[in-house]
Amino acid sequence: MSNTNSTSDSQDAPQSSRKPHTSQKTEKSQASQSPQEPRRPKPMEVLREARAQLAELTGMTAESVSSFEQTDEGWALEVEVLELERVPDTMSLMASYQVELDAEGQLTGYRRVRRYERGRADARGSR
Repeated sequence: MSNTNSTSDSQDAPQSSRKPHTSQKTEKSQASQSPQEPRRPKPMEVLREARAQLAELTGMTAESVSSFEQTDEGWALEVEVLELERVPDTMSLMASYQVELDAEGQLTGYRRVRRYERGRADARGSR
């Protein structure tokens, strides 16, 4: 019986020694994330935020993102927006907006660069 007790005691000892080790890792990982450095958002977060912010500012539905790139200042996107809904849907007016965001994903500017009917393809040789 004394062997059983010492075995259970020895099994308990490593478990209790593991707990502080785990908390030390947590403390180290929290310390590495400095509160002074802003967290760089993931690309999908940037896309979602850009669409939401543009829709809120313009009052128009952002339907898709047709281009997306990271720049020195943050992010640059081209967002396709429904400007005027018509029937049939292929006659609805769409627009491409160039959208700029800072490194944290906050919209810093936008402008319309193109307007077109949904059902029309670009002419050969143009954008």
